[in-house]
Amino acid sequence: MAVIMFLLGLVLLVVGAEALVRGASRLALSIGISPLVVGLTVVAFGTSSPELAVSLQSAAAGRADMALGNVVGSNIFNILFILGASALIVPLLVARQLVRQEVPVMIGASLLLYALAADGSIGRADGVLLLGLLLAYTVFLIRQSRRQQGGDTALPEGESPPAAWERHPAVQLLLIAVGLGLLVLGATWLVDAAVIFARYLGVSDLVIGLTIVAAGTSFPEVATSIVAALRGQRDIAVGNVVGSNVFNILAVLGLASTASPAGMTVAPSMLAFDLPVMIAVALACLPIFFTGNLIARWEGGLFLGLYAAYMGYVLLAAQQHDALRSYTAVMVAALPLVVLTLAVVAWREWQSRRRGVPADHRH
Repeated sequence: MAVIMFLLGLVLLVVGAEALVRGASRLALSIGISPLVVGLTVVAFGTSSPELAVSLQSAAAGRADMALGNVVGSNIFNILFILGASALIVPLLVARQLVRQEVPVMIGASLLLYALAADGSIGRADGVLLLGLLLAYTVFLIRQSRRQQGGDTALPEGESPPAAWERHPAVQLLLIAVGLGLLVLGATWLVDAAVIFARYLGVSDLVIGLTIVAAGTSFPEVATSIVAALRGQRDIAVGNVVGSNVFNILAVLGLASTASPAGMTVAPSMLAFDLPVMIAVALACLPIFFTGNLIARWEGGLFLGLYAAYMGYVLLAAQQHDALRSYTAVMVAALPLVVLTLAVVAWREWQSRRRGVPADHRH
């Protein structure tokens, strides 16, 4: 029954997120918000709505470890797994605005989260700060878009116009309401099933949140980015991930920490390992994004390999396996090689840019 509840919860989360994104994006366009802002906010935030629903449900139930683990695990999953898998399908071009603005915002939000969690808890005041930054960021995006686009509300290239039934505000509001309802129900079933799994496997809520729940709630991002890559909309594949990561930190943890009865306690292992990994993964985007504006297939493979290594460590640590010490030694020895590889990539791409080599021909 727990497996069935978990799978049904995932289905409801995906269907609910789709209904919410469709209704919200159509409503946003109908009231004059540009497609650029819709993509960076409504779509990216909408695909993160499962994380929001699950983390709120967990925080309200007093399971702060699962709420925080879900966000941190999802952010790591989004970059290493989703971008890695998408880049293996087709090399991903990165929009210039994403490089210069959104990626630094994602890195800044990750560093801020670590600073807030450094005292061992994320309180309600911290949550209010995160929500205030989200509001300021969204307002900034709207104003920036109006300056750059001149209020243009044409549909993005490659997107079909809405059907006649989707153009009515009542239908759009109904889609939003149905999507939210399905998200709440799906999140409840998913969290309940995850708790049963944790007890059965003898592992903590934190580990379940970092692994099963994080991957499950990232299904909308997986579908959105891979489909966008297949359709040739490669900037959407990357923008969806970066925007979702920003939303996860500012909105999901902001709301979850204010909803938690006594704030969110941060486990020592989260401070010592998982949060630094999340920051390192965000920083790893800089040498690839900034210098080359392209994520090549081999770089996608590197991201997937890093995610597999991270998951291996989390699972071995959860079981206190005998191989943990040897595995850790290998990971520590391999990290300088990864850093050196990224540094070489950055230098090579910078040299290519100076020579004026097009991005599509650098890999």
